[in-house]
Amino acid sequence: MAAADTDRDPPSALCSEFLDFSAKDTASRWLAAADLQQEVYRHLAVYVPRILCQGLSGGSREEQREELGCQLLLLAPLEWFLLGEEPAAGLASLQERNQPSPLCGHVFKVGEPTYSCRECAADSTCVLCMKCFLESVHKDHRYRMTTSGGGGFCDCGDAEAWKEGPYCQKHTPTDGSRDSQKDPVTQLPPDIVARGYSIFYIILKYAVDLLTWEQEVQLPAGLEPPERGDTYYCMLFNDEVHTYEQVIYTLQKAVSCSHKEAVSFATTVDRDGRKSVRYGDFQFCEQAKSVIVRNTSRQSKPLRVEVMHSSVVAHQCFALKALSWLGQILQYSDGLRRILCQVGLQRVPEGEKPSLVDRLMLNDSKMWKGARNIYHQLLMNSLLMDLEYKKIFAIQFAKNYRRLQTDFMEDDHERVVSVTSLSVQLFTVPTVARILMVEENLMTTIIRTFVDHLRHRDLQGRFQFDRYTAQQAFKFGRVQSLIGDLKYILISPPSDWSHQLRLKFLEGFNAFLELLKCMQGMDPVVRQVGQHIEMEPEWEAAFTLQMKLTHIISMIQEWCSTDEHVLIEAYKKCLSTLSHCHSSLPDGEQPISLSLAGHCVDTFRYQVSQDKVSIHLPVCRLLAGLHVLLSRTEVASRFPEQLPLGELSPHLLIELPLRCLVLCAQVHAGMWRRNGFSLINQIYYYHNVKCRVEMFDKDVIMLQAGASMMDPNHFLMIVLSRFELFHIFSSADIRKRYREANKDLVQQNTLIEEMLHLIIMVAGERYVTGVGQVEPFDEVRREIIHQLSIRPMAHSELVKALPENGNKETGLERVIDSVASFKKPGVTGRGLYELRSEWNKCFNLYFHHYSRADQSKAEEAQRKLRRQNAEDTALPPPLPPPLCPLFGSLVNLLQCDVLLAVEGAVLQWAVEPSGGGWTESMLQRVLHLVGMALLEEQQQLENSSGDDDVTFNYTCKITRPGEAPGTSGSVLALLESLQNAPHLEVHKDMISWILKMVRNIKTIRERTSSISTITINHGRMLEETVRDKDKAERKKKAEMARLRREKIMAQMSEMQKHFINENKELFQQSMEELEASTSAAEHSPPNSEFTCTSQVCVGPRRVGGAERRQLVTCILCQEEQEVRGHGRAMVLAAFVQRSTVLSKNRRRNLPDPDHHDSLFMHPDLSLGIHTASCGHIMHATCWQRYFEAVQLKEQRRQQRLRGHTSYDVENGEFLCPLCECLSNTVIPLLPHKATPDHSIDHPSLEVWLKMTSQQIAAVNSSHRTQSDGTAEGAEPAGPEGFRVNHTPRNLFSSSISEMMTTFSMSAYKVGLKVNPNEQDQRVPVLSWSTCAYTIQSIERLLMDEGKPLFGSLPCRQDDCLSSLTRFSSACWTSAPLKTVHAHFIRLFAVLVPNLQVEDTPCILDIDMFHLLVYSVLSYSSLHSLDQSGQSFVDSAHVHILHLVTLAHLVQILLTSITEEVCMDQDSGGSEEEELTCQLYSTLRKHLGSVLPEVSSGWQLWNCVKAGILPFLRAAALFFHYLNSSVPPADLLAAGPAQWEALCSYLSLPSNLLLLHHSQVSQLEPLMHRWCCHPGVRQMLQGGGVMVRFPRESNRLIDLPEDYSVLINQASSFTCPRSGGDKSRAPTLCLVCGAMLCSQSYCCQTEVDGDDVGACTAHTFTCGAGVGLFLRVRESQVLFVAGKTKGCFYPPPYLDDYGETDQGLKRGNPLHLCLERYRKIERLWRQHGIAEVIGHAQEANQTLVAIDWQHL
Repeated sequence: MAAADTDRDPPSALCSEFLDFSAKDTASRWLAAADLQQEVYRHLAVYVPRILCQGLSGGSREEQREELGCQLLLLAPLEWFLLGEEPAAGLASLQERNQPSPLCGHVFKVGEPTYSCRECAADSTCVLCMKCFLESVHKDHRYRMTTSGGGGFCDCGDAEAWKEGPYCQKHTPTDGSRDSQKDPVTQLPPDIVARGYSIFYIILKYAVDLLTWEQEVQLPAGLEPPERGDTYYCMLFNDEVHTYEQVIYTLQKAVSCSHKEAVSFATTVDRDGRKSVRYGDFQFCEQAKSVIVRNTSRQSKPLRVEVMHSSVVAHQCFALKALSWLGQILQYSDGLRRILCQVGLQRVPEGEKPSLVDRLMLNDSKMWKGARNIYHQLLMNSLLMDLEYKKIFAIQFAKNYRRLQTDFMEDDHERVVSVTSLSVQLFTVPTVARILMVEENLMTTIIRTFVDHLRHRDLQGRFQFDRYTAQQAFKFGRVQSLIGDLKYILISPPSDWSHQLRLKFLEGFNAFLELLKCMQGMDPVVRQVGQHIEMEPEWEAAFTLQMKLTHIISMIQEWCSTDEHVLIEAYKKCLSTLSHCHSSLPDGEQPISLSLAGHCVDTFRYQVSQDKVSIHLPVCRLLAGLHVLLSRTEVASRFPEQLPLGELSPHLLIELPLRCLVLCAQVHAGMWRRNGFSLINQIYYYHNVKCRVEMFDKDVIMLQAGASMMDPNHFLMIVLSRFELFHIFSSADIRKRYREANKDLVQQNTLIEEMLHLIIMVAGERYVTGVGQVEPFDEVRREIIHQLSIRPMAHSELVKALPENGNKETGLERVIDSVASFKKPGVTGRGLYELRSEWNKCFNLYFHHYSRADQSKAEEAQRKLRRQNAEDTALPPPLPPPLCPLFGSLVNLLQCDVLLAVEGAVLQWAVEPSGGGWTESMLQRVLHLVGMALLEEQQQLENSSGDDDVTFNYTCKITRPGEAPGTSGSVLALLESLQNAPHLEVHKDMISWILKMVRNIKTIRERTSSISTITINHGRMLEETVRDKDKAERKKKAEMARLRREKIMAQMSEMQKHFINENKELFQQSMEELEASTSAAEHSPPNSEFTCTSQVCVGPRRVGGAERRQLVTCILCQEEQEVRGHGRAMVLAAFVQRSTVLSKNRRRNLPDPDHHDSLFMHPDLSLGIHTASCGHIMHATCWQRYFEAVQLKEQRRQQRLRGHTSYDVENGEFLCPLCECLSNTVIPLLPHKATPDHSIDHPSLEVWLKMTSQQIAAVNSSHRTQSDGTAEGAEPAGPEGFRVNHTPRNLFSSSISEMMTTFSMSAYKVGLKVNPNEQDQRVPVLSWSTCAYTIQSIERLLMDEGKPLFGSLPCRQDDCLSSLTRFSSACWTSAPLKTVHAHFIRLFAVLVPNLQVEDTPCILDIDMFHLLVYSVLSYSSLHSLDQSGQSFVDSAHVHILHLVTLAHLVQILLTSITEEVCMDQDSGGSEEEELTCQLYSTLRKHLGSVLPEVSSGWQLWNCVKAGILPFLRAAALFFHYLNSSVPPADLLAAGPAQWEALCSYLSLPSNLLLLHHSQVSQLEPLMHRWCCHPGVRQMLQGGGVMVRFPRESNRLIDLPEDYSVLINQASSFTCPRSGGDKSRAPTLCLVCGAMLCSQSYCCQTEVDGDDVGACTAHTFTCGAGVGLFLRVRESQVLFVAGKTKGCFYPPPYLDDYGETDQGLKRGNPLHLCLERYRKIERLWRQHGIAEVIGHAQEANQTLVAIDWQHL
């Protein structure tokens, strides 16, 4: 006892001090003090160690005590001192006087939704919080919604962040507050200002000193505690190297705690950055430290652990609380905020020490996570919210930038918790960015810091990333954040330039060129000949760098384009850097001279296939970009004297890009196969949309720039030489080329094709502003047209296919509606854009961004389209836009002699094809080039005034015969001879188009030369008439083809008839068999004597189905067999699962499997067993063999791999051999029931009740005799012919009995979650239960979907119900008779109360349909003892049905009549109404005032009718399947006559109350006994859950229409276990609406011995093991079944383009699509979730590897 007292002593001592302590007095003592700091420190030194850190943090009570102590003893005096009055009043008056800042400043929590307006935001980092967004103008604009990573803040009120609408309604400044120039400090009382300066300085300095304190045992001067105890903490710090598992394992060993405690420690360390794991004397803590260090130092650096004195820890804790307190105080007054800013940023005069804020920043990487978060928060609340001090802080930040980044490189924490992440708040403000650029030269600083950290270079000074170590890779990842900062500075180009800004930008540009110079030519490759490369070289790092820099390069060009002087200077610098790069190229290349087609050019020998070549040429490409800008801004034409255009050597300009393009061509041709995948990947990214803007596109532009400055013949000869094709086209006799033995012909052909393609691109790609006279709008439009020419595409695919700018915009939305029409999606799929037909004319087959696959798809699609429209299938080049003046001479490329020689050669090969010397694609490209030249000439002619200024005369040149000695005939002549070549059918239309163009141009030329004034319309008309003729000819051809087809079809059908006649017997036989099998499968039509009136499914008048033979085929051995009771067993694959889909009470705990009495189902249906089947049938023996094989395979697989499969063999699961549907058991097929003998008399209810009671008495007494061994008096005599000890004969063969046991055991095992036990009495009950529950759930589905009761079920469900019901009716034969008798006796006692049966539930606690099914199915066992030869089974079924129906009527009247029903007064009604009133008054007589008084018979009857309908429908389904009777026509359609048809089918009167009325004397005593059961009165008086009828169907929860509402809910959801921490993966249960903390250690619980995550644990309480969840942050639906199975499913939220956004990557606003949500709901209600998961896991093996149980 004593020990406990001493423990409790210090707090009680403190309590007395709490009471005596006065904060006011302390504050006044401080006011009077000479040295305030000393006084405050003394107070803190005494109280801080006594309040905080008294042992390891206990529970929430301990935390409350600390909070209270801090507030009363430490913070209250500070508040009194600052305000000079009662803090609450003082703060309120401060707030009143304060003029709030227009800035919102809301700091985002992790996962909170943020909104960025795509029309008004200055850049993509400008975001609004949800409140401001909904109150702003932007909600009607196009916006992007994302979830925050935490740490940023809302930009509402920042005028620089928004082009328009900077303020939401709440933050719109009033006229008074617009004058923001006034110093807010002047608004405060001067005494508060003075006290504020001193106390803020003391507290901030105290906090800074302690957070940057590095000694574990000593404290700063003035804070030493009065008495020092030997109390220490062993403090564990977070790092990003060790995993959760390592830390948990180590802690369990080091401080011998439980796994759960270790998890809690690890979670806190991860969240807060440090946690004390042991408290005690120094030795005790030191020992734990050594264990932790020893255990974690094996693979990597050890975990950081310190042993710290408790007083140091206490002061550090208070320092954080003090910083938080400062942050809270600032919210009350802008004046206090300004004071804190001044205190934090003023330099200490002696020796110019850094300011307090500087000290915090510079020590950032030494602090732990929690401390960093709190001071970053304070900086955001203070410095960043004060616009004036934001700039001062930004300058300090920039001064320290290099050091901060270096610290960050060495630190291992994520960037989110580093002070460097504040750059996004500072650098993205354009005015601040300009100040920093000019005053602190920030652009240069960032780039230089970046280059310094990438130290690996080769001899030429280029970056070298080969064989990166993990450490370097990690560092490289960190360095990339610098590129982000550079992007922030450049994100908005300046509108007006100052002289200083120009200088500093160009200095930064110089530094950037240095960076690019290190990249120019990096990762060079050499072609491998002979043997394959041994190790794949590292290529990813270089491309990562390229991708990160892509936007920067584009932004720098954009900056250059806004100022002519900057552009000219940048161009000069870039050119000199490039020539410097060129001069360092190896000089040993031999000069050579090439001549072809009468032209000669000097170049040097270089072969891509032998020498080094690199794909990285950023300097060249930047120059190409600037060259285009010269053209776009027209600087080139206005200031040619300032540009070094004369110094440009076009040969050098084109050299490197040309090598790169040749490399791509050779890789395509398969010449670099031995260089492995790294090269293929590099080529892929070179063309990929992420890189191509600054790689491939710029190379093409560079070639265009070079070609426009050179003689086009020279350009083409160099191209031929680099492609290593020059010798082919220069040889005297071109046709000799086939004889060349050494070259691979296919490769050479591919190279020729690629070379022709390159010429097409250089001459034809003009959709860049500055190359052609186009706008950026046209460029985007052309991209979209070509993407949609491949196939209709979804919005997201189009966005992916277009390059993004720095603000993540592609310009798609401006253009898309003009060129495409949108088709909305259905319940699956996504919305698609289709190209409008008028844009097909813009299609260019050789569009430069097509991959080869895209090109062939597009060609196919376009030809198909033209065939459908009955047009010719030529795909001529589209009309090109005119070129800009700087690139004007590119046109001449198309008509130069070298190209004509090449075209002539290819056409010549095509005319005389021999060997493999040419290909059709080669010809196709040549035809395209000819077409481009003709279009160019036509355009020049149409736009010219006279003949003189047309410089383009291609038509003249192609009519001249070729000069080379070997060529015969001109290009035109060759084309004409090709027009009818049989092997070129495909190209015929194109050749005709070319010849037509030539004729047109001739006509125009003749006309212009004779009368140049006549307009050119005639040429058009001529073309029209030619086209009309063409159409007519094509129509004629189509007609002839149709006639020919018809003739062939007629011939074929004639031959068929002839064949059938010859083989008549064979066909006759198979037709008969077919008819027999179909008639057996269909329901045979009812015979004429049973007309509609006699269609009854229960009772002696019913018609059975035994006359119908059941022939079925085994899916495994294909053998056909009839279903017989004594035949070989046939089985149906089935899946049994627990279900809560119909449950009205999910909170009820799952039953204790060992003691649960399952004979009576409660009406809340809290847990059922559902059976489903895929409908595939097998022999039992075949199935057993199959299942054994599956088991064997699984054993072998487990030895090899440890993963899961999509089915769990240990639980008896397998996939159906035919459809791979998940199954876990089989249902045996049994024959139909026979029609009863209609001649037997039907006993009345009275007789039957008497007879059954006698039988029960006889059985009871015989059971007692067996158990007691003595006969007590005379045995009650059973009815005549009833033998108690008779053993009925077995109706089924052994194989069928075995299968019946198999299914019974499955239902038992799944239903109760226990191991199989055939002796358990509950086995038959669970088989009946699954039958009843399955029928109920299917009836609900049909009801809710408004489908008719019969005839609308798919055959798999129909077969399943039919087999299941017939199996249930026979399963009593495989259980001991005595057991089934006992069950029947208990069930019967509910309807006919029996004093000998104890603990019978009251009728309000029983689901009547289950009672009906159980009673009907167990009655057979009693009847089997009846040897009288008369079959009373059907009579018994009718009587049981009548009794249960009546009991249900009473149940409804007792539970579902509420006060509302009693309102309506109406007099006299139909018979039904009167009888209902009578029955109700009888019940009131028995129960008295417990029931409300009701006078309206009409209301009562309506209640009864609605309440009992589901029961009657389920009963009809049950008896229909049980007795194989044909349903009446009225129930096969959803029509009005349902009620009467239903009642007559069940042989009930349509006025159900006649059941009671006609047998009052018999039933009155029963009803009296039902009502007198004590449970009834207790329930009606409010004891227990009352279920009202009809039970409402369960639905999934209602989801909000706008997805961001959900995100907002989830962001404020905290993990229920780790004290107020934000949940990382909040997940919503769609069944009950609970929000869960998924995928985290903190919320794992144990279920059946396994650790499972929150979702899996929740499924066991909410969905009996099946769960549907919405992962809010990922926007995906999660299906879980059991512990090892799960899959993701598309969410029901779509954006405006009909697409889901899983992972919220695109950020388009999402809205609920009800159809898709209903589809998910239908899956759940059909119990199809497990099946969907099974199929998904089979289709996608990666799903199997996920640890679903941890979600």
